[in-house]
Amino acid sequence: MDLIKDYCDFLLEGKNVKGSFEEFAQIRHDGAKKIADSAKAKGGPALLTYNHFVVKLPYYKKAAEGKFDLEDYSAELQNQLNKLSGQLPGNVTMDQTDFQKTMGLVEVLGELIIRYKK
Repeated sequence: MDLIKDYCDFLLEGKNVKGSFEEFAQIRHDGAKKIADSAKAKGGPALLTYNHFVVKLPYYKKAAEGKFDLEDYSAELQNQLNKLSGQLPGNVTMDQTDFQKTMGLVEVLGELIIRYKK
């Protein structure tokens, strides 16, 4: 239940963030780190949640430090989407951990690109 609450808080916190892009990225980083740390501590099946959130941290950190590069992030998003599209039914080779990591990357990249273009 704690992970569900943390995840809901994480989703809602970015919605109301005013201020700079860097502030937004820092707030999202801190929320993702809190969820990743909590999931890692729980272990077991919660490690899928950990893997989903921990991959986001370097991207949020880089953006928070003012090192966001729209071209690089867009290319990385396209790479991740291509990776997913190769997993169409009948070609699924990813395990659950790889899937969670890929989805985490798609989310962070897409979210930051959308926010940056605002």
